Amino acid sequence: MLEDIMTLEVWDYSLAGNTVGDLAIALAAFFVFLGVFKVFQVMVLRRLEKLAEKTETDIDDTLVSIVRSLRPPFYSFLAFYAALYFLVLGNTLKKAIDVVLVVWIVVQIVIATQILIDYIVRKRFSGEGAEDGTKGAVSFISGLLKATLWVIGGMLVLSNLGININSLIAGLGIGGIAIAFALQNILGDLFSSFAIHFDKPFRVGDFIAVGNYKGTVEKIGIKTTRIRSTMSEEIVISNTELTSTSVQNYGKMKERRNVFTLGITYETPIEKIKKVPQVVREAIESTKLTRFDRVHFSTFGDSSLNFDVSYYVQSSDYSTFMDVKQEINIKIMEAFESMGVAMAYPTRTVYVNKE
Repeated sequence: MLEDIMTLEVWDYSLAGNTVGDLAIALAAFFVFLGVFKVFQVMVLRRLEKLAEKTETDIDDTLVSIVRSLRPPFYSFLAFYAALYFLVLGNTLKKAIDVVLVVWIVVQIVIATQILIDYIVRKRFSGEGAEDGTKGAVSFISGLLKATLWVIGGMLVLSNLGININSLIAGLGIGGIAIAFALQNILGDLFSSFAIHFDKPFRVGDFIAVGNYKGTVEKIGIKTTRIRSTMSEEIVISNTELTSTSVQNYGKMKERRNVFTLGITYETPIEKIKKVPQVVREAIESTKLTRFDRVHFSTFGDSSLNFDVSYYVQSSDYSTFMDVKQEINIKIMEAFESMGVAMAYPTRTVYVNKE
């Protein structure tokens, strides 16, 4: 009987308004919740990993990384927080624990969002074969987004602490406007660089023409783009200028067109003149990498009968284009020589009247 009374007294012993029995129930609840959270994480991870093995997409791998970012300290604190519902707490202590929970949840949300941002940026812009300049711009944007996330997270925490953040937001807005005005030229080049990297009007290695400049793109930087001209000098052009003017990108060409005028002498017999279009066409079509367009007897020149000729070389490489052009020209000359057709050149006939 005495032992029962002593046992009841122990269970009824009060600590900060909570009996030993309440503390024992809270402790048991903590371990139960801890086990539930751990089992839930393991089950979700296993299901996602099995799904990742069956699918070709890598979005499920990103979800696995997000779930794994929930470390034991986080769900241990969640279990601790849930167990506190079985206890009586003072307002100050409860508010302090609520603040820790809010901060920790915001941090976890930011971390998960960062993982998602890294996946989207890597998938969209930093794939295999991306240029170094593109990777640098992507890395900068990724860092900027992450910094913005932490700022937003910090404001959420301050708001939950009861701090009025309206004045802080207004101050940041005014400060941002002042900085933007001070750095407008630099920011203009910076955003122009992003436009070039993401819109891709040209890439490193493309041959482009900008105004009076022509050359091969060697580097696309944050502020400027460097071009190697045909005379081998380096041309540095601001990205703002590149995005505000017309750019001819020869690197996008799939084929090159050649148009020229072919003149033969007026003394050429009409039978041979009729054969010229077919002979020229055969010379073009018998050459590799060509696509015939047209050939016509077009005009009576001052000293020649003129034929307009047009064809395409199915290559964007300039050296290949010139090789094909040379081969066709030689074939035309050989065909004319075998036909007895003479190429015309500027001549003037003078008639002298002898009395």
